[in-house]
Amino acid sequence: MKTRRSNFKLYLIGTVVLGLVGVGIWLAVVRFEGEKPTIDIDLFRAAIGPSQELKFSAGDQKSGLRKIWIGLVKDGREHVLLQKNISGGAGRVKPKTFSVKIDPAALGLSDGKALLRMVAWDYSWRDWGKGNRHYIEKNIVIDTKPPRIDVLSRAHNISQGGTGLVIYRLSESCQESGVLMGDRFFPGYSGHFKDESIFMAFAALGHDQKTTTKVAVKALDHAGNQARAGFPHYLKRRRFKKDTINISDRFLKWKMPEFAVDGEAGEPNPLLAKFLKVNGDLRRANYEQLVAVTARSAGEIYWEGSFARLPKAARKAGFAEQRTYRYKNKTIDRQVHLGTDLASIAQSKVPAANKGKVVLADSLGIYGKTVMIDHGFGLLSLYSHLSRIDVSLDQMVEKNEIIGRTGLTGMAGGDHLHFAVMVHHTFVNPVEWWDANWIMHNVTDKIKAVENELQ
Repeated sequence: MKTRRSNFKLYLIGTVVLGLVGVGIWLAVVRFEGEKPTIDIDLFRAAIGPSQELKFSAGDQKSGLRKIWIGLVKDGREHVLLQKNISGGAGRVKPKTFSVKIDPAALGLSDGKALLRMVAWDYSWRDWGKGNRHYIEKNIVIDTKPPRIDVLSRAHNISQGGTGLVIYRLSESCQESGVLMGDRFFPGYSGHFKDESIFMAFAALGHDQKTTTKVAVKALDHAGNQARAGFPHYLKRRRFKKDTINISDRFLKWKMPEFAVDGEAGEPNPLLAKFLKVNGDLRRANYEQLVAVTARSAGEIYWEGSFARLPKAARKAGFAEQRTYRYKNKTIDRQVHLGTDLASIAQSKVPAANKGKVVLADSLGIYGKTVMIDHGFGLLSLYSHLSRIDVSLDQMVEKNEIIGRTGLTGMAGGDHLHFAVMVHHTFVNPVEWWDANWIMHNVTDKIKAVENELQ
């Protein structure tokens, strides 16, 4: 009997001890946990403009978020932006998102350096019940003034489908600057002049844009301040030829198998339906592929002087010709020819028009086997319908270096070279770039004039 009572007492004591140990472990692990709360701030730029919404998240995966505080220190004074107690107590461990609007004018803050402070507390019982604290600071700049743009180049005469060069200076570092031609943006590049604040932008007036198109230099600084500046310009109207191309059954049977385009089954004339998809949908997709390549243009100028032309070649089609496609005396499609077709003897050697870097050397839909050369600052040349390619991706080529041979791959009806020039996302008239006088008056003389003024 005594033995049973003794065993029961030991069991009871052991249970109490285990319970106390469990409570102690729970208090140490849960209530006295030592992990700091997390703060994740989306400070995508370290500059604050006239008004900015700051977004961030905070949380605690152990005891839960208790309180968040954020402030701005400028000229020795601390300005509280947000102070919030988080209700719900322990267990609310999911991160919470917050946003706070920073209005320097309303806070009476002047431009200049400032310090952003953020603090988060959790529901841990550490620090006499105050909880674990996560404290971070970030240096920022308050900038409420837009950048100043000074256009340094003088005359800007641009034809429809043509190119212009604009040279300008910025008063401060900007995240983006360039020329707006209507709704089309052409980024500027620095580095050509010793003064890094001077930028050059090749800009194009699309063949389909009007001579009343509004133009301006645009700059966006790191605080989100935007500025625009006009510049003297003359936009010249051009007339483009029209052409009719008759599509035959022989052409369809010959060419359509080359294209891996679905959707022609079940059509009354599957080959014709496929042609319309190739000439429309695939053409647009190929353009987007080219634009993606031009977006990676180098920030230095590789080329020099006028661009070379396919030797001893006749021009068979011009830039921006308005093409009407007909099948059995019926109009079936309309497209614009955005290049120049040059024909010589079959499989003629194709020279690089100027020095540059090969950024495309592959088959490309309607263009067939294609080489694209980046000449820098958003200027690129395109060589299509090749029978073979003799250069590789990322290869540097010199002017007149052979890059391939003419052919009839893609939507070519005969052996020729489709030569095109792009200024960023816009096709332009190659004739300008073949003309040494045009380059002298519109590019090199402008650069020299600015250089002389800077001396």
